[in-house]
Amino acid sequence: MSSGTTLLKSLLQNPSSIKSRCQAKQLHAQILRRSNRASSSSLMATVLSIYSHVGLLRESLFIFNAFPSPPSLAWKSIIRCYTSNGLFLQSLISFNEMRAAGKCPDHNIFPSVLKSCTSLMDLKFGESVHGCVIRLGLESDLYTGNALMNMYCKLQNTYKIDRPESHTTDVQLLSDKIPERKPSGECKYNLISSNKSIGGTICKEFGSGGTVKREFGMGEDPGGNSCESLDEHHRQVAAGITCNASFDRVSNFTPQVSVGKENFFHSYGTTNDLAQRIQKREAFYMESVRKVFDRMPNRDLVSWNTLIAGNAQNGMYGEALRMVRKMGIADLKPDSFTLSSILPIFADYVDVYKGKEIHGYAIRHGFDSDVFIGSSLIDMYAKCNRVDDSRWIFSLLPQRDAISWNSIIAGCVQNGLFDEGLKLFRQMLMSKVKPRHVTFSSIMPACAHLTTLNLGKQLHGYIIRAGFDDNIFISSSLVDMYAKCGNIRIARWVFDKMASPDMVSWTAMIMGYALHGHARDALSMFRQMEEENVKPNYVAFVAALTACSHAGLVDEAWKLFHSMIHDYKITPGLEHYAAVADLLGRAGRLEEAYMFISGMHIEPTGSVWSTLLAACRVHKKIELAEKVAGKIFEIDPENMGSYILMSNIYSAAGRWSDAAKLRVAMKGKGMRKKPACSWIEVKNKVHAFVAGDKSHPYYDRIKEALKVLSELMEREGYVPNTDDVLHDVEEEQKKHILCSHSERLAIAFGIISTPSGTTIRVTKNLRVCVDCHAATKFISKIVGREIVVRDVSRFHHFKDGKCSCGDYW
Repeated sequence: MSSGTTLLKSLLQNPSSIKSRCQAKQLHAQILRRSNRASSSSLMATVLSIYSHVGLLRESLFIFNAFPSPPSLAWKSIIRCYTSNGLFLQSLISFNEMRAAGKCPDHNIFPSVLKSCTSLMDLKFGESVHGCVIRLGLESDLYTGNALMNMYCKLQNTYKIDRPESHTTDVQLLSDKIPERKPSGECKYNLISSNKSIGGTICKEFGSGGTVKREFGMGEDPGGNSCESLDEHHRQVAAGITCNASFDRVSNFTPQVSVGKENFFHSYGTTNDLAQRIQKREAFYMESVRKVFDRMPNRDLVSWNTLIAGNAQNGMYGEALRMVRKMGIADLKPDSFTLSSILPIFADYVDVYKGKEIHGYAIRHGFDSDVFIGSSLIDMYAKCNRVDDSRWIFSLLPQRDAISWNSIIAGCVQNGLFDEGLKLFRQMLMSKVKPRHVTFSSIMPACAHLTTLNLGKQLHGYIIRAGFDDNIFISSSLVDMYAKCGNIRIARWVFDKMASPDMVSWTAMIMGYALHGHARDALSMFRQMEEENVKPNYVAFVAALTACSHAGLVDEAWKLFHSMIHDYKITPGLEHYAAVADLLGRAGRLEEAYMFISGMHIEPTGSVWSTLLAACRVHKKIELAEKVAGKIFEIDPENMGSYILMSNIYSAAGRWSDAAKLRVAMKGKGMRKKPACSWIEVKNKVHAFVAGDKSHPYYDRIKEALKVLSELMEREGYVPNTDDVLHDVEEEQKKHILCSHSERLAIAFGIISTPSGTTIRVTKNLRVCVDCHAATKFISKIVGREIVVRDVSRFHHFKDGKCSCGDYW
């Protein structure tokens, strides 16, 4: 026997030694040269197996299609090749054809078939495969068990809530596409006939509500060691001080509060029944995962990690942590996947102390440079309001992928560091890292908060070019961004393009209309949402009540308030009470507002009473204001806004000594009034102004423009309203103070810096005063432009001498 033949025989006996595509093709060529007809079928099946192993799909199909009757090894190889190349539907079709041809699958086939079911999100077909696995006695196979667990973890949300029909995919139509043939060989089981899960009959009332976007409040370190400085904290973590060199302490973590999905649904006004049903559904499918796990005679790290991740991702935090402890008892150490699975638990609990323990363990075992661990740590520290730690971890990552970039961007935005988030986003693009769809959902709130409409438009263009514009979360973010940046028309255009708006989308659009003063449009959308069987939640009612408040629609507000309680069984929260109290106050029904707040089923906060105090200032009700202010000072003595409001009420009434006393009290408490500030975006640059600001490079031109505008306004009938100038000075000085208010400086700068006809968009951090509101109406008519002013309360669209608020704000 020649050396070449010996080598060929050795390779065929050990096909896994073929590592490259080139070697596989060379082996195939040698076989074609040396083999005879009698042995070519088995040899070709081996070659097909090698081609499948190295991912050569075209060559695999060429050999497979040459078989008059493919052997079991050929079927197994082609199914695996389809799966590894992402052709999941073809993989399952081949699996059905194999069984129709009478070939019985073995343990080497099922991991590929189950992976295809998972990728196609076809749980019913996967359950049928599970039944086949059990009937063939293959459930003890480690890799098949891991694939089953992975499938149940990922596909437990396949069924729709409140819909009796099951989730349908192309795979479920296979029985219609493939002729029904009786197996005529080794395998006698009909796969398609099995529709039961191993954990019991499929309960169709439980299904997926889709992906829920949750928002968690930020909190202080609930029990961790506080460090004097960031560097000291980093040294403690690296040294393992926070965890006493013991990972097992994680297993002792006992939640003291109820968090997760149940709390989420309650806080957003969804019925407890829905929350319970979702939890039951998740427990039902996690029970299937656990049954597979318990029946496995052998378990590896993948098995444990799959179970831990499944529990963690579905809110079963206590069970996930118990599994970590049991894994340690089984003599398996957590790896980077384990850590990245349980870190979100401590992020959701806002428990930075336990999170630091995991961080210390990761450092000591060399996992801290892992990009997945890094991303999880960034997210955990950000949610625990430790964004400096997040940035430090990000800076130490040797490699940064899209997930780690998105984690740090989202962390900055969620903690109010909007400029920093935008800066990091630009750095991400400069690093040639392609943003993911979730990146845009994270960065859009920064544009909305900073009212950077031009940047928002640029991001929108990028989203369209990247093909993300059909993503419901991105579309909802765009609606919110355009509404908050003052362009409600484009916000509605984006909304109308959405194929199936969700609750977040509807609420963003309704609130957008409310803030822009389009109350009738907001209420019309609310009714349309109900007609389309989208059940309004806690936040949707806040938006609708806000619309009524900004338009003085008292009767409509009462109907909504009672409907929320009686028809939708939503318990009113502080936001609902504040909206109704604000509405009654604006409408001049101050005593009614006082009785309404006094009768709340929960203790009113200082912010709720402050809405009435603001109304007392507008309607000059000093006695009631004093009574309300007294309650605020008692409930919330650090509420600076109430001190300023009451001081302004005294000043407007000429009670200068009382106003001075409050100012002295504020000074004694270390309170300082927030200066009025307005900003405008011109040529992609944001320009900020404070009242009386003379620091801007164009100040002289701004001053000259305001002087000309004042002369033209007076010719049109403008008379300065000095009632809001709360200083004990001469009338002429009051007029000068009015002229230097921050929004007027920003508007004047916008006029001299942009082409004629350009819409001017100004944002102010406080409420627009009465005189500036009247002056801006005159300016809009004189210069022939639309001027959009967003103050702390709402939007004002000034055009042709009129305002969208109808002088009701």
